[in-house]
Amino acid sequence: MNGLSNVEVSILMPCLNEAETIEVCVRKAREYLGSRGIKGEVIVADNGSTDGSQALAIKAGARVVRVTSRGYGAALLGGIQAAHGNLIIMGDADDSYDFTDLDPFLDKLRAGYELVMGNRFLGGIKQDAMPPLHRYLGNPVLTGIGRVLFRSSLGDFHCGLRGFRRDSIMSLALTCTGMEFASEMVVKATLRKLRIAEVPTTLSPDGRSRRPHLRSWRDGWRHLRFLLLFSPAWLFFYPGVALLLLGLLGGIWLTPGPRTAGSVTFSINTLLFAAASLIIGFQAIVFYMFAKTHAIRSGLLPEDPVVARIRDVLRLEVALLVGGLAVMAGLVLALQAVGVWDEASFGRLDLEESLRKVIPSTTLLILGLQIMFSGCLLSVLQLDTRSAGARTRKTDFIAAMSPQHSDDVPMSGRRLDGTNARRQ
Repeated sequence: MNGLSNVEVSILMPCLNEAETIEVCVRKAREYLGSRGIKGEVIVADNGSTDGSQALAIKAGARVVRVTSRGYGAALLGGIQAAHGNLIIMGDADDSYDFTDLDPFLDKLRAGYELVMGNRFLGGIKQDAMPPLHRYLGNPVLTGIGRVLFRSSLGDFHCGLRGFRRDSIMSLALTCTGMEFASEMVVKATLRKLRIAEVPTTLSPDGRSRRPHLRSWRDGWRHLRFLLLFSPAWLFFYPGVALLLLGLLGGIWLTPGPRTAGSVTFSINTLLFAAASLIIGFQAIVFYMFAKTHAIRSGLLPEDPVVARIRDVLRLEVALLVGGLAVMAGLVLALQAVGVWDEASFGRLDLEESLRKVIPSTTLLILGLQIMFSGCLLSVLQLDTRSAGARTRKTDFIAAMSPQHSDDVPMSGRRLDGTNARRQ
């Protein structure tokens, strides 16, 4: 290598106690770079190894970057920040991937793709290389969910061998520190419409004698949770619309009186459930608007023109007007119910007949207040807090009052876009 500016490719390996395999992985990676005449480097992002992995990696010719924040994602975040090449190929340091066969990744990156994913199901999974639970349930199910939620064509969301352009991935502001980092990279790259390709990759049994760091159920849940939280439409909107329509149609059908379908009669109890469905459905839809607005303004999700138009239409004034009308309608029905009670000299009433007015009345009152409060909260979420006069965080106040302050933070305390972040 003739200086850091000439480095084209960085091969990155996260490492935590990989003394059994780190040397062979580094040597294979260096052998690949040398055989292709590539100006590159091998980086080992060490996450606090206590078995001498760091010294073995240095001996084999790697540059070791020590990352203090624990976790698979944290190690990779630190390694990506430290990389000198703009083309990065990352892979596990357990000798399950062949670092001498990286041409498919590099060819796609040089062709302009920004993320190149390996696909173990296309390239082949050798015997005992992947537990049956992961091979036939975990990976297919999570990948299938990711394909549906984010309209992705990738067939293996969690392959540990992948290549990417450093500048493109840094623009995604990745922050996950655990195993779900693998999903975060794919999801954000898909949402930001990066150029993504997929190449077959062979997975071999790893060379370790200890248990892998991956914990099937814990890390599987973390991946699933991340996928759902990054898809507020599937988490809130679609279930909300289904519940709202079910409740609305049920309410319209049952409010006039009991209905019979075959030998089954639906009456006041069903009307109550329909009202509850309507209220819960509406609340789920406004939760979607809250989540989407917050995610967009926080930079977690890209701007959505449909959501922007809805926010423009449903201004605070509109929400207050519509909510007020719903409350008034509910009060009118409530007064009618009181009138019926008055006719009975405020004595016993026919419960079913009374509830046919009380249930729609309370439903309208609840919805009206929800609309008004939701409009207020949505307006709060859209307030511009980026100006100097809107600082509210204690750290901002201290920084503003200090005569001198430094932007330097430990590598593990920065997001991948270079800004400070607090990781959970």
